[in-house]
Amino acid sequence: MTTHPLSREAILAIALEALTRVAPDLADESIAPDADLREDYDLDSMDFLNWVAALHERLGVDIPELDYPKLATLGAAADYLLQARAPE
Repeated sequence: MTTHPLSREAILAIALEALTRVAPDLADESIAPDADLREDYDLDSMDFLNWVAALHERLGVDIPELDYPKLATLGAAADYLLQARAPE
């Protein structure tokens, strides 16, 4: 699969948009890129799994369960997804 390069900012925007779709109660929040989504915003496990699925669908990145802790914040998720989309 060929991936088109996206900037970190674009991936961050995609991650935020996907997050607010699965957790609409966060839509009015100003979420800092380094805020812990589960701790600071009470993102529950089901919403987190739905967010991971939405990221996979939108960006075509497989995210193994062992890597879920790397998605603790929007910034960390953007960094992870940017690296995962990088051509080899």
